[in-house]
Amino acid sequence: MSNVVVVIPTFNEAKNVSSVLTRVLALDPHIDVLVVDDNSPDGTAAIVRSFAEDLQSRVHLIERTGKLGLGTAYLEGFRYALDHGYDFVCEMDADMSHNPADLNRLVSVVQNDEADLAIGSRYIDGVRVINWPLPRLILSYGAGIYTRVITRMPVKDATSGYKCFHRRVLEAIDFENVHSNGYSFQIEMSYRAWRRGFRLKEVPIVFTERSEGQSKMSRAIVREAAFKVWELRLRAIFRRL
Repeated sequence: MSNVVVVIPTFNEAKNVSSVLTRVLALDPHIDVLVVDDNSPDGTAAIVRSFAEDLQSRVHLIERTGKLGLGTAYLEGFRYALDHGYDFVCEMDADMSHNPADLNRLVSVVQNDEADLAIGSRYIDGVRVINWPLPRLILSYGAGIYTRVITRMPVKDATSGYKCFHRRVLEAIDFENVHSNGYSFQIEMSYRAWRRGFRLKEVPIVFTERSEGQSKMSRAIVREAAFKVWELRLRAIFRRL
């Protein structure tokens, strides 16, 4: 494995960030990590800086001025990855809900040219979620059905935040036109890649609810995602017409 960077957005993840960095870095000496921190008041960035001091060539940190949102954090991370020549750019949560051991499988799918975008899927080959309350599971699973019906994108886990992009996918997407800033960001990026003819492949993962810190889910995030799929579909229709 080579030329891989894992982009991890953080806000108040001091209880988790050491664990996720340690486990990702132990996977392979050619994997780098970029943390994009939204000025966490709990000292998350200081912990990442300590890793960066010890592993200067593998751990990188972007410190932002405030809580600017998930979508903009990823876009800033993607720009950094492209500017620094990475060919394989991954997304991953900081809260250990994504098992770092699954990262190799996501990357290998793209490196072996089986797909241009690999998506860690909780809902391919069954339901693979641990410690979620039933209403949250229904909401997430239903969001996938809702997205597929409206957009026709053939992805079961449309809101997954565990992904690996080939750089050519990110180079083909105009970041200035990506305005989602919650979990709808995941839908929009996959949809834009699919609409441009890139190959998407879902890879089964097990998702485990965080044991430390607080979830960032909110009603506003759900509303944004619900409206975003209609916006994406309507834009595609009007362009075709």
